[in-house]
Amino acid sequence: MKKIEAVIKPFKLDEVREALSEVGITGLTVTEVKGFGRQKGHTELYRGAEYVVDFLPKIKVEVIVPEGIVDQAIEAIIKSARTGKIGDGKIFVSTVEQVIRIRTGETGEEAV
Repeated sequence: MKKIEAVIKPFKLDEVREALSEVGITGLTVTEVKGFGRQKGHTELYRGAEYVVDFLPKIKVEVIVPEGIVDQAIEAIIKSARTGKIGDGKIFVSTVEQVIRIRTGETGEEAV
């Protein structure tokens, strides 16, 4: 099993969720996060004063998927989250050694 973490623009969340659903992914975790990369933040004007926003609002989507659909899930995220502009986000893939459903005690892919 693999854990896919995608950091995306907030307004792309619904599109990413729908695309993952079409691939067969039924569960995901969403977290509101802040950060910056090459985008480096931006300046804004508030009541006539200019200030720098260093950390931009983003959404982190986390899903655990079987090995067989990792590439499909990644492709679904890329297609649905891409705007073509700086700050579209990143995808991280890591190995999951064990999953346990607390309520039933199920383990492995049955627990996902």
